[in-house]
Amino acid sequence: MDQYDVIVLGTGAAGLTAAITAHEGGAKVGLFEKADTVGGTSAWSGGQVWIPNNPHQRALGKPDSRDDALTYLLSLSHGMIAPHMAEAFVDTGPEMVDFLEQCSPVSFYSIPDFPDYHPEFPGGKPEGGRTLECRLFPFGELGDWADRVGTSPYYLDYTITVGETTLGQPVPVEVPQAEKARRRDNDERGMGLALIGRLLKGCLDRGIEPQTGCRAVELVMRDGAVAGLKLEGPDGPFEVATKNVILATGGFEWDADMVRAFTRGPMTHPLSIETNTGDGLKMAMRVGAMLGNMREAWWMPVIEVPTEVNRMGKQLLTYERTMPGTLMVNKQGKRFTNEASNYNAFGAAFHEQDVSRFDYANLPCWLIFNQDFYAKYPFVGGLRDEYEHGLTPPQWIAGAPTLRELADRIGIDADQFEATVDRFNGHAASASDPDFRRGESANDLWWGDPAWRGDKRATLGALGDGPYYAVEVKSGALGTKGGPQTDIDANVLDVDGAIIPGLYAAGNVMASPMGMTYGGAGGTLAPGMVFGYRAGRHAAARG
Repeated sequence: MDQYDVIVLGTGAAGLTAAITAHEGGAKVGLFEKADTVGGTSAWSGGQVWIPNNPHQRALGKPDSRDDALTYLLSLSHGMIAPHMAEAFVDTGPEMVDFLEQCSPVSFYSIPDFPDYHPEFPGGKPEGGRTLECRLFPFGELGDWADRVGTSPYYLDYTITVGETTLGQPVPVEVPQAEKARRRDNDERGMGLALIGRLLKGCLDRGIEPQTGCRAVELVMRDGAVAGLKLEGPDGPFEVATKNVILATGGFEWDADMVRAFTRGPMTHPLSIETNTGDGLKMAMRVGAMLGNMREAWWMPVIEVPTEVNRMGKQLLTYERTMPGTLMVNKQGKRFTNEASNYNAFGAAFHEQDVSRFDYANLPCWLIFNQDFYAKYPFVGGLRDEYEHGLTPPQWIAGAPTLRELADRIGIDADQFEATVDRFNGHAASASDPDFRRGESANDLWWGDPAWRGDKRATLGALGDGPYYAVEVKSGALGTKGGPQTDIDANVLDVDGAIIPGLYAAGNVMASPMGMTYGGAGGTLAPGMVFGYRAGRHAAARG
């Protein structure tokens, strides 16, 4: 039977950070992954990490402080964020950044002006600086592992970073085609692949080689403490001995029964890797873990697309709904939210109840736009510099020459729909939205049309003339964020609040220290990496 000082389950950003940290603490580390590829949903992501008061932010002269960061998080808490966990996150984030940059190939930089997601709240940063991302990474350095890292169905151009897109620059400058070609020739990858590639290289350099296709199924306990682990591998069941297990197995969003049992509202379209079925959560529950934050997820509006467009048949609805010339309506034909709000906060609109009808008030719902909009901002096609007048939406997008005919086609109240559009157009013409305050936040203006960045016209514009189109929007999530409660070192706690010796949790498998909120771009990966770092350090010290 193999024996390790520390076993890490999962090869996303949280797990790889934990593995590197535990090794640096002197531990013999085993790293196991359920999927056949490594990287988890982290590899599919934009790869950004939200770390307040980070060293790169300070180097840019962007002001921040511990007090500002804590004030900001707790102002968003609604009582769901434990102050001691917020303090551990804020205090440890810069330390984790320094550690990885000194001990691994990880190399961060701050996206200078990317604002927080609620920048007008106390302690928020409209001027940005808290969002970090990794520099491009040449995957040839991974050797045979280069082709064993999972690739995203949502970001198809691996040769750029988010900071190089229109979203990451105050004045967008496109990467020259010659430079993109050089990157492709050298297999240099950005976004989540850059982060995971660098972390994976840090593990491989230490002789920590992931064992893939290995699903953990049961903790072996002795006298109330972790003593080993049972797994199912390519060659059948096996067992390993260890005193420390760090769960970094992701959420439970692909287990329909658990979603129904725990989440606060409908979540019909998960966007993560399909192996996130709550394995780590179930193992922790079986040994008496106390759970927390189970109703929450990293919410994301989603549209369905043909599988030839995206192998998952889904697409994140991010920039399209923030652009001028769009609005969203529910089945009553009414607007119901600020279309340009951050995607996690958007999830709350899908959970609103119409108590008289005992139904969800805003599901189903649709994003509405016209031909001119699609000519400039085509869905699943990226932002265009100039109009392409002949460009029309594909057949899977519902269309009609008039608003009334479009309402009939998608089955909503035509009179109310026409009145809604008329009211919206009138307000948009004067660059105002008294109904939902669209365009009042720095976040709204950053996500809108970069040609108008900083101006309400970046997101507020009349719908215009027909023909008109509608895409139904679904309730999705990047992952769930509930799981076993932990202390500040990621030790899992039992139902009486006592530590379960040798059991740790980090990332989406743990009860997220972020509660129901999302601080800024990179707010999902950051707590996973911070508490993965703390878990690895503590587990190694236990021996």
